[in-house]
Amino acid sequence: MSLASGPSTGAAGMNEAKREAALAAFAGVLDASGIVGGSSADAARYLGDWTGDYAGAALAVLRPAAVEQVQAVVRLCAKHGIAIVPQGGNTGLVAGTISDGTRPAVILSLERLNRIRRIDAANFTLQADAGVVLQTLKDAAEAENMLFPLALGAQGSCQIGGNVATNAGGINVLRYGMTRDLVLGLEAVLPDGSLWQGMTGLRKDNRGYDLRQLLIGSEGTLGIVTGVEVKLFPRPANIETAYLGARSFADAMALFGLARRVCSDLLTAFEVIGAECIPLAVLSNPGTRVPLAEAWPVHIVLELACSAAIDGRALLETLLAEAFEAGLLGDGAIAQSRAQAQAFWAIREDLVEGQAKRGMHIRTDLSVRLSDVPRLIDEARAYVTAEWPDWEPIAYGHAGDGNIHFNVMPPLGLAPERIRQDGKRLLQGLYGIARDLGGSFSAEHGVGRSRRDVFLDGLSPNQRAAVLALKAAFDPKGIMNPGCLVPG
Repeated sequence: MSLASGPSTGAAGMNEAKREAALAAFAGVLDASGIVGGSSADAARYLGDWTGDYAGAALAVLRPAAVEQVQAVVRLCAKHGIAIVPQGGNTGLVAGTISDGTRPAVILSLERLNRIRRIDAANFTLQADAGVVLQTLKDAAEAENMLFPLALGAQGSCQIGGNVATNAGGINVLRYGMTRDLVLGLEAVLPDGSLWQGMTGLRKDNRGYDLRQLLIGSEGTLGIVTGVEVKLFPRPANIETAYLGARSFADAMALFGLARRVCSDLLTAFEVIGAECIPLAVLSNPGTRVPLAEAWPVHIVLELACSAAIDGRALLETLLAEAFEAGLLGDGAIAQSRAQAQAFWAIREDLVEGQAKRGMHIRTDLSVRLSDVPRLIDEARAYVTAEWPDWEPIAYGHAGDGNIHFNVMPPLGLAPERIRQDGKRLLQGLYGIARDLGGSFSAEHGVGRSRRDVFLDGLSPNQRAAVLALKAAFDPKGIMNPGCLVPG
């Protein structure tokens, strides 16, 4: 799904002389490896998204290696009227980091800002550059016997600044919250090139407006995050993982309610997987083995974590005994080692890769109240079956926080353009089901460019006015990621 409508250089509306002047100016503040030509082969990985569904264009890819260079680039872009599209690991799913080529633009990659600045064990905090890969940050915390709990399938390539900009979720939201709940402070370059310092390490600071919270989830439209200070937690001594089979999503959610009561805040993850997803995991990893003796319509991956003072295994066994007695489960296995637990989680992760291997498909990221999760899935399945009988619905996700990824696979061999056209209509129906349940079309993936119109159409007049007023106040020249989240 190409977003580019301008010249391949991403320099729509810019003549050659102005283009060369801008590139020369960037060369004056960045080293040789800090600039990648927009039409070069090396730029390709920055101009398309992880899914392969979107392709964009840019005048150049800029790779600053210091915060001062980010500031200099922003000032030059403001001077030359060039749009800035900030980019982290480029693992997003909503075209939030792809320039559409309709105006002169640069991709500003934060990948060279990649230092762990400080780990403060006494205060359970960590400071890092925005370009630090999430897994690297997690490993640094673990080396100090602490935990940074944000956990995503893309954690080996996504960056903490991008996690902040999109307010990433993941599997541990149930216990630790979204990225928003894990960030104590930020450092950001604002659209005029000034640097805002907000990394105080304070857990309570009630002095008026909170710029940090405005920047979190703003998708690069208000400023560029260059530094992050996050909360750390004691590293759990005991982690218990179970893979379970249930008859329905209603039973799965009843089990979740029981698990919350039995395990309280020790419950860290509760994932549901429709049985129709398992062939996709096998497609990604032919060695996949489901640890259930029989086929069950719904699979569950449940995890709890605790200190050495608590017998997590006994707690988990108590929960499962009550669940079996209540008729909520049909089968299950408890991981006997960390390797076995990782194999359980691999099924959840591999099914995502399997969808990509199968080809272009329709993705959603819906959220509803916990009690409405079964109804959301049932109504969405019924809608697809009735209106799109040749398409295959699949359902999985972070049911413990009400987030379901209800995706739909088109018939094999269907032309990409037909998938795009029909997919837009199909999505409107799915979004309508979530809306009628009082839910959201975006639980954790954000808005980006692909969902911008859906976002705006769902706002009341005063909400829309407030959003546009914020954008205008922060970014009066409209250079920060134009077209993402709000019109450019």
